[in-house]
Amino acid sequence: MLTTLYACLFYGATAIFLVGMGLRVTRFARTPAPLKIPTMPAPTTSSGVAFRLFREVTLFQSLFRANKWIWVFAWIFHVALAVVLLRHLRYFVQPVPLPIVWVQPFGILAGFAMVAGLAGLWARRVVVERIRYITGPSDHLMLALLVGIGVSGLGMKFVAHTDIIAVKEFFLGLMRLDPQPMPSDPILLVHLGLVATLMIVFPFSKLVHAAGVFFSPSRNQVDDAREHRHLAPWAAKLEADRAR
Repeated sequence: MLTTLYACLFYGATAIFLVGMGLRVTRFARTPAPLKIPTMPAPTTSSGVAFRLFREVTLFQSLFRANKWIWVFAWIFHVALAVVLLRHLRYFVQPVPLPIVWVQPFGILAGFAMVAGLAGLWARRVVVERIRYITGPSDHLMLALLVGIGVSGLGMKFVAHTDIIAVKEFFLGLMRLDPQPMPSDPILLVHLGLVATLMIVFPFSKLVHAAGVFFSPSRNQVDDAREHRHLAPWAAKLEADRAR
């Protein structure tokens, strides 16, 4: 019964995540940008825009320029999260690729770094008055959810060990549409429940900025307003209709 419950939960969460993110990305892509509004200094070529987005996604360049101490916690959290996700790929592939094997020893350190980064970002929303003013309950809930995932994951390593072989068999079974028995360890159940919850709420939360950053007009536009007149598709259609 427990295996069936969690199998249905993860099938549903995966469907909601994929469909929700697909709809959000489609909406971002179809939203017109009527003006040229790249944040200066802006690149003047498409390759420059690609490099700018790369720096923004990997180094958080604009946040670094705006606030150094917030940048530290944000960068630590995101890099640690990337390492943790890479480490968890071992549960979904067989055999495990060598790069994923190499990253395993760093996964535990990344787990602590992830929680530490989240703690700093959460403290910012409580300590900094102007940030506290614009912080809503959903912001605290998202941070609590992420912290809960990190803490419960570390709990399975240092408090109550679980059968990771059985966990891997469960997820490989899900991918083959043949769910296998899942361990009933309480911390594991909490951890997986929180992960599924995150997958469900992700497309409807501020966390969708992970995809939205690529569609930000202030970041993805070439600074060529003097060379080329910028027209959104709907504006070009209006002009064509008027010309007739």
